[in-house]
Amino acid sequence: MKAIGKYLVIGLAILLSAWVLGKSYTYKYRTQDRIVVTGLGETEFTSDLIVWRGMVTAESSNAEQGYAQIEASKRKVSDYIASRGIPAEAVVFEFVNVNKQYESIYANGNWAGQRFTGYRLTQGFTIESRDVEAVENISREISSLIAQGVSIEASQPDYYYTRLDDVKLGLIEKASADARIRADKIARNAGAKIGGVASARMGVFQITGANTNEEFSAGGSFNTSSRQKKARITMRVEYRVR
Repeated sequence: MKAIGKYLVIGLAILLSAWVLGKSYTYKYRTQDRIVVTGLGETEFTSDLIVWRGMVTAESSNAEQGYAQIEASKRKVSDYIASRGIPAEAVVFEFVNVNKQYESIYANGNWAGQRFTGYRLTQGFTIESRDVEAVENISREISSLIAQGVSIEASQPDYYYTRLDDVKLGLIEKASADARIRADKIARNAGAKIGGVASARMGVFQITGANTNEEFSAGGSFNTSSRQKKARITMRVEYRVR
């Protein structure tokens, strides 16, 4: 009887082990029964907002005279911008910076100190407008004021889009649809069907120039130098398989 009991225990142990191994295999199989794909959404669009920055400057041995030059230049710049159809409220002038200028003095090849040479005054201004074409033209042509005695410095315009949230939502939809198409093709080739979404993760939102060779950044690109832009987003989606 003891021998029978011993063999019975061994048999039960074998059956239990087989059941545990079977469940483990089934669990492993089910956890791997997934398709992971990456969908892509892209679109091109035209900027609808432009921001352009410039600066009028003046140099004088007298601060008051320099300030008068700045005021005269400011009036000419304001009149020029207004004549191109940009309203005054779209132009913001900053405060006037006044800096003393010095030159180094040397005696017998050795530095002997500094000598005051006068003042340099600067006043920055910014135009922010939806009339992109008009401000583009101003940025290219305002140097004509130099002939009127205006000392002006300027940077390239920056271009933005005011409905980026709409663009982003549309790209998420496109990328998700693209992921579904890719997953369906993989499943059909494997003789299976796509089930529900197990997980989804959005990639980095990228904005580059439409006709540039800009590289994508791991932290996301945000181009402001191009009027024509391209937006891109990816969706990593994990589907269950039936």
